[in-house]
Amino acid sequence: WEWVEDRFHDNYRGAPTDGSAWEIGKTENRVLRGGSWDSIPGCVRAAYRNMNAQGSCCSFDGFRIARTL
Repeated sequence: WEWVEDRFHDNYRGAPTDGSAWEIGKTENRVLRGGSWDSIPGCVRAAYRNMNAQGSCCSFDGFRIARTL
């Protein structure tokens, strides 16, 4: 699972349309995407979302380092 900046929402109503992170919300839970090495095949895709509390950790969760060239 890959941590992303977005807060978790039940659906996409009100989501930014410009591709930016959805940082406003009622919950502190953050989105995890894409599954992990231990996931079932249907979860291993970027469109699949899960959530976890901000600051929690698990051996299946990580992040991707990116930079602008």
